[in-house]
Amino acid sequence: MMDNGIYMTDIYDLLYSLGVTANYTGFFHTAYAVSLCVKRPDSLLLVTKWLYPEVAKQYGTNWKAVERNIRTVGRIIWRNGRPLLEKLAHRRLERKPQNAQMLAILASSLDTGPPPVYGLGEAAALHKGERDANLLLG
Repeated sequence: MMDNGIYMTDIYDLLYSLGVTANYTGFFHTAYAVSLCVKRPDSLLLVTKWLYPEVAKQYGTNWKAVERNIRTVGRIIWRNGRPLLEKLAHRRLERKPQNAQMLAILASSLDTGPPPVYGLGEAAALHKGERDANLLLG
């Protein structure tokens, strides 16, 4: 179980409901990446510098393979689970989301815990991070 009460099986179930099955290596890469994004939302700002390398380290591969495998999962979701993805995104999606956008949608759909309480300096830094993340989501 992760810190906020979400289990990896919750992420697996979400991916299954979006049409992705465990016979794709990207299934596990995506699930782990989503779990990291739920724990550390700021990781969406450092996808190639931190998130992909962290997933690669977990699975004994390189960050480029992780990026490619997550992109493959994104294509499967776009083809098989677009209506649910749009429901999770709370809007109609004109085109297939990029990896970071898709991970943000999946992570935010799972993040059901209470909002954290921040000190003044942390809140200002978080607000800037949210602004940057919103730019990613378009």
